[in-house]
Amino acid sequence: MREVILHVYDVTNSGYDKTNNTIMQINKIFKDGIGLGGIFHTAVQVYGDEEWSFGFCEQGTGVFSCPSTQNPMYTYRESINLGKTSFSIFKVNQIRRELSREWPGHSYDLLAKNCNHFCDEFCRRLGVQKLPGWVNRFANAGDTAVEIAGNTAYRFRQAKTEIVSASRVAYRFLAGVASSNLNVDPDSPGNSNSGSPRFQATWLKNLVSPGTKPSTGSKVENQDQDVVGQKQRQDAEKGSTGSKVESQDQDVVGQKQRRDAEKTLLTSNSQHNI
Repeated sequence: MREVILHVYDVTNSGYDKTNNTIMQINKIFKDGIGLGGIFHTAVQVYGDEEWSFGFCEQGTGVFSCPSTQNPMYTYRESINLGKTSFSIFKVNQIRRELSREWPGHSYDLLAKNCNHFCDEFCRRLGVQKLPGWVNRFANAGDTAVEIAGNTAYRFRQAKTEIVSASRVAYRFLAGVASSNLNVDPDSPGNSNSGSPRFQATWLKNLVSPGTKPSTGSKVENQDQDVVGQKQRQDAEKGSTGSKVESQDQDVVGQKQRRDAEKTLLTSNSQHNI
């Protein structure tokens, strides 16, 4: 059995004293004062005087070691005993080699795959307790926030894409309806809906421009009926005029016949007197 020790550092490698002091104050307030968490670097020590951790590099593994509590890049804070592992030194070395292959330096991510994530995985494979929650709470919270923001942004983009696509489909459909209405021959045998193009054009206009006045199709039909009524009245008037003319002609003929009869009677009387 061998103890597994977690060494915790304040992250003070920014290169600026003001920034480093700010980080120290944050860790003092949020970890020491509240117990919530902070900005920390961690490393695991088991079998020997070396501690093992993980960091960024462009090539090769990101797993590295240094003398315990002596990492020159950070400010040592404290050590935590996480329990004892039952594994032999040979098994522990095997686990370290596996982790070296699985954790390349270029995969380092400040929020999703940092030194604290590595130490947590190392301790899990050693069979001891996980890291205290406050060690990596800020990174976990930041990673969750980034994930939520990313998912929200993706959903907004997806919704916008769907709305734009639906609008384009609707526009093409309406444009196609309008085009087909303009190209249809109302007198063609294949057109079984005589007069429907006018109705469809009106419906399209009302659909595209909400709030417009109702269709004027009924007004057009009323105007057609008025025209028919006027024609019928004109025909009736013509018929009445023809009847009057015929009556007048008959009167003229009758008057002529009466005059001829009177002349015949006068001639006959004159001859009789002689």
